[in-house]
Amino acid sequence: MASEFQRRKIATVFTAMDDDGDAYLDETDFEALTGRWVALRGVTAGSAEGVRLRAIMMGWWSTLLAASERADKVSLDDVLMVVDQLGGMLDAVTATAETMFDAIDENGDGEISRAEYRQLIEAWNGTATDTDETFGLLDLDGDGHLSRKEFVEHWTEFWAGDNPDAPGTWVFGRF
Repeated sequence: MASEFQRRKIATVFTAMDDDGDAYLDETDFEALTGRWVALRGVTAGSAEGVRLRAIMMGWWSTLLAASERADKVSLDDVLMVVDQLGGMLDAVTATAETMFDAIDENGDGEISRAEYRQLIEAWNGTATDTDETFGLLDLDGDGHLSRKEFVEHWTEFWAGDNPDAPGTWVFGRF
């Protein structure tokens, strides 16, 4: 069962994704998330990049919907049931992190810059956000970017971890 800390951090991401504010995630919320990513990238939905981003975001929708008892929406408790299982599914968490890294790394240089990280956060929450402090917490070696290894570690800490002191706690920003 998810701890209160895990519930708080997951609820923050869930609320940001709940575009219509109805306390459920549905396909339109994921379409809105996809739309924010595409708009921030300045690409069209039908472009190769737009299609790729849509496939990544809608893949999340399919995974979460499969865990729900409902046919067309997902509750926070449904998401937390998935989170409860992630500790035993670290290969799946790593694969998701790798996919997200590729989505975030806009220029394909194998690193996530401060600007690319800001895009991630702004796509998730749909609003301009100052991410400089948070990026500093995640950039463990202080080299000005997140390596794939750093990002995968942080992603795993966020989704499968329960340590408030872990840098990955802040992968989606402060909450």
